[in-house]
Amino acid sequence: MANARHIAARIPDGTRVYAIGDIHGRADLLARVFDEIDAHRIGCPIDRPIEVYLGDYIDRGPQSRRVVDMIMQRAANPDVVPLTGNHEELFLKAMADANALEGWLWNGGRETLLSYGVAPPLHESRADLENAVRLMNELVPQSHVEFLGRLREIYECGDYVFVHAGLRPGVPLAEQARRDLLWIRGEFLSYKGCFPLKVVHGHTPVREPEVFPNRINIDTGAFMTGRLTCLTLEGASLDFL
Repeated sequence: MANARHIAARIPDGTRVYAIGDIHGRADLLARVFDEIDAHRIGCPIDRPIEVYLGDYIDRGPQSRRVVDMIMQRAANPDVVPLTGNHEELFLKAMADANALEGWLWNGGRETLLSYGVAPPLHESRADLENAVRLMNELVPQSHVEFLGRLREIYECGDYVFVHAGLRPGVPLAEQARRDLLWIRGEFLSYKGCFPLKVVHGHTPVREPEVFPNRINIDTGAFMTGRLTCLTLEGASLDFL
């Protein structure tokens, strides 16, 4: 791959991974990434191209419903791996509980409600919140709820592990808690030692992708920067589309 940087971790021979960071309702950027991946696959064919989406498809940006539709359609290909993020968790909890809805609204949920045709509650009284929950359950397609509810939390390929937020240091992969996989920041980001595998993650927005010996952060704040990052991993090399 052109201008690739060499690293110790490897992807199995004959495989290339495209890893995509947090989308947050930017269907326009996602469509562009789809086009770039498709063009790259045609120009640089490989036996098994895998796409891994790191979660946070919804909230903050204006087109959450459209993004979910697009990811669902893309995931019809078994080599497309959509992971869950903390915002999907917030969304699903909000659909079942008015108290959870109130907290979600302050984490980008208002934009997601609007994308599904639900007017966000103006005063956040108990009655308004319960009415919004009722409308969500009427207007959000059940197919979306089921899709988001069955997303996996973690994916391994070669010497890499892909998660939304990160790993808790010192804990084996099989024993990692869901909350850490979806929410962790400080203990993970500050850790300089080795994890069981090299971690590719999002969740914490940065201006440019960060490549460290133990982890790669590809959340470049798409909803506010207009930059949705796609990392490519092949053999012992990495690059960015």
